[in-house]
Amino acid sequence: MTTIELTDDTFASTIKDNHIVLVDFWAAWCGPCKQFAPVFEESARNNPDIVHGKLDTEEAQRTAAAADITAIPTLMAFRDGLLVFNQAGALPAKALAEVVAMVKNLDMDEVRKDLASQGDRAAQGR
Repeated sequence: MTTIELTDDTFASTIKDNHIVLVDFWAAWCGPCKQFAPVFEESARNNPDIVHGKLDTEEAQRTAAAADITAIPTLMAFRDGLLVFNQAGALPAKALAEVVAMVKNLDMDEVRKDLASQGDRAAQGR
């Protein structure tokens, strides 16, 4: 599978409608983004069960702002609609493969439980 282009109009539905989604936030003028692109493409070919989406931060400024993108490239991983990984910087192929393995192997019941307890702690701090 190859990567898909994400836009302001398709970002949310892609995250919601797919089990695992990796998103590369990038821009055409960004040197590290250009270096990361072939690594991301290779991951897409090696992991056809995962949606690999690229979001051009210049074209999809609304989504980039909502995602609080302050540096590019930034890689985000979503599983079952939840953000489970977020890191700025171009990853080497081995590190990206480790992220993919980590996301695939997550215990989502534990993730949801952790998120709920974080919400409870935040509510108590108010």
